[in-house]
Amino acid sequence: MQFKNNHFVKIGGFAMAFFAGLWGPFTHASRAFSQRSFSTTGSFSAIQKMTRVRVVDNSALGNTPYHRPPRCIHVYNKSGVGKVGDRILLAIKGQKKKALIVGHRMPGPQMTPRFDSNNVVLIEDNGNPVGTRIKTPIPTSLRQREGEFSKVLAIAQNFTFDISARTSQDEKGALYWNFFFQTIKYYSLS
Repeated sequence: MQFKNNHFVKIGGFAMAFFAGLWGPFTHASRAFSQRSFSTTGSFSAIQKMTRVRVVDNSALGNTPYHRPPRCIHVYNKSGVGKVGDRILLAIKGQKKKALIVGHRMPGPQMTPRFDSNNVVLIEDNGNPVGTRIKTPIPTSLRQREGEFSKVLAIAQNFTFDISARTSQDEKGALYWNFFFQTIKYYSLS
């Protein structure tokens, strides 16, 4: 028994020494690659193709339950990445519908709100909203592009305060205090 065990250990030791010298660099390299089974890049896009979205208006198409969530199948801009105010094409319940992005999860520039979900409002081909109410707050930066989204802004009930990068420092302060006093006035009346 001892002879077999010693013989086994000697062969095992030789085999281990031989393979460690031969395969050493390869095993270390493969170990380094196998540890990185996750993506090291951060989130770099807001809404792109195949992104799941949440319809936040009260349209019949967006509110009836369905076994698959709506997904973005096209973004109508050059970069292919949709931010707040961009139009997208959705696949919802086997249909193609246009939508307007009113909030996304990716953090944007400083002083812009970040939402818990990717929010969209369904719109028709001419830009009119399909629903009659928007259930969640939408960013005030859409007011700067009022000509395009005036009907969407008209059905919105709540707005979140944000300051775009285009405004100067004095304007940012004035906008902040104006929004602050409007909020106090609104809550003191109700």
